[in-house]
Amino acid sequence: MKPEQVFEILIRENADMLLAYLRSVVRDKDAVDDLFQESMLVAWRKIEQYDRDRPFGAWLRGIARNLALGHFRERAGHGQPLDSAALEWLESRFAQVQGLGGDTLGEKLSALRDCVEALPEPYRQPVRMRYTDSLPLPEIGKSLQLTAEALKKRLTRAKLRLADCLERKLAAVGELT
Repeated sequence: MKPEQVFEILIRENADMLLAYLRSVVRDKDAVDDLFQESMLVAWRKIEQYDRDRPFGAWLRGIARNLALGHFRERAGHGQPLDSAALEWLESRFAQVQGLGGDTLGEKLSALRDCVEALPEPYRQPVRMRYTDSLPLPEIGKSLQLTAEALKKRLTRAKLRLADCLERKLAAVGELT
């Protein structure tokens, strides 16, 4: 198979995950779009350097990470929201999600939506407010009449429940294939 054909297949499988990664790193929607396109161009130019024995998604996110760091250096006055350690942690989480059962990001997101819906309301509401509505923690705390510490604990417990639910759902998908 030609490198161009490999690239097309791998991009189809990883584009949504790359976009999610960039949205996690960069808050400016226009910058995300630009970095996504630039990541694709760099990956296209370097596809022959890609080691097929390694995960493509991680390679692609590495390109995006370097471009995002360059983006933040160019805008030094605006600050970098994530340091290198946070970016490494984020990459490890994306790699972990990519390694879960379910063939596509769409299947994984569908499983996540199901798991969010299955959360008890005291957990579901702050999760939606934080991760769907992108509200800041102080605003969520005020709305739900929770202290900052109580809200953080609630979100942590919700994330643990979501992780457990996702593991079970995606393991079941993997068993079916």
